[in-house]
Amino acid sequence: MPPEGPTVIRRDGRPQQQNPANQAWSQVPPHAPQQPRREDWAPTQRPQPFQDDPRRQGPPRQDPQRQAKYAPAPPRRTPPNAPPRPPEPPKQRRPRKRRSWGRRIGITLLVLLLALAGAIYYVDSSLNRIDALPDYAGRVADTPGTNWLIVGSDSREGLTPEQEQALATGGDTGPKRTDTVILVHVPKSGKTTMVSIPRDSYVPIPGYGSDKINAAFAFGGAPLLVQTVEEATGLRIDHYAEIGFSGFAGIVDAVGGVNVCLAQPIDDPLAGINLPAGCQDLKGSDALGFVRTRATALADLDRMNNQRQFMSALLSKATSPTTFLNPFRLWPLVSDTAKSLQVDEGDHIWNLASLAWALRGGMTTTTVPVAGFEDVDGSGNVLLWDKARASQFFDALANDQQIPQDLITTG
Repeated sequence: MPPEGPTVIRRDGRPQQQNPANQAWSQVPPHAPQQPRREDWAPTQRPQPFQDDPRRQGPPRQDPQRQAKYAPAPPRRTPPNAPPRPPEPPKQRRPRKRRSWGRRIGITLLVLLLALAGAIYYVDSSLNRIDALPDYAGRVADTPGTNWLIVGSDSREGLTPEQEQALATGGDTGPKRTDTVILVHVPKSGKTTMVSIPRDSYVPIPGYGSDKINAAFAFGGAPLLVQTVEEATGLRIDHYAEIGFSGFAGIVDAVGGVNVCLAQPIDDPLAGINLPAGCQDLKGSDALGFVRTRATALADLDRMNNQRQFMSALLSKATSPTTFLNPFRLWPLVSDTAKSLQVDEGDHIWNLASLAWALRGGMTTTTVPVAGFEDVDGSGNVLLWDKARASQFFDALANDQQIPQDLITTG
């Protein structure tokens, strides 16, 4: 018989013999102290509910409705006799939302255009307008091209005594007179022609007989001067512009001065200048004295040459990129010019801009063909025109043609 194993007390209290060979390794060995029964001890604390170890949890349960929503659609079944399906058109990508650069640029351009329009309106309204071109009986008919009459007066309006002294104007001398009379012909094609009309030119003045042409301005202002020039030249004047002493000096300063080259030095205390020979930049007061001086060998003829030379240089600088593209220089120039000019009632700032563009360079500058000087009772020493040559001269302009080279004079 096999050896008897340890006696095990069953729950009913009766002993039970066990074979050690059949005893599991996890059972209490025979030499271990007997453990009390379960009903013999009470727990020291309440048992905790069973919790799964999160490290041993499986994947989260999926919602059946969510699985059905995102489940791939089953493939479509095509009947065996059905025609082949046409290829699906390529899906068009929705255009990306572009940045609003176009709108920003458009708004910026609109603001600039509005600002430009406002500036043009302001400058145009700053022009001093007079009725310089009234109709009269027997007025010269329209001639081709565009004719401007540009007048430089000795007006001292708005100048203080200190400014008059700085500009060497000689003080108040009564009603304003013309120091400069320039006729500008802008053809439909070809070069612009700038003609100096000497202020001592002896011409018929309607209602006053014959006298110096600047007397017409003293007798009847701009309208009578325009009528006198039209009847003397046979050209219809389309636009009128007049500038005084202070306005001229202000425009020169607005462009930063004008460079001129002198063959001989000029010393004229009456004009307030003492200029050396050679090239130099002239500012407002010196520039005014330069275009007014008669302290040269040919007196008034040299003065007209100086005026044409200076005006050409002034307009060239005013329309140059350094001025035109510089708002800090362009705006003072435009505003000062508008406030300094007197124009006809029908003239506007864009007419002046067109004139400046036509005179920016490459033009013909000349003076009226003259015969000489003569003393006339009541008028003093006057300048006589060469009637035959002057007639051919102005006929060419009246027909919108270039003046013959043999009629062009510079002095």
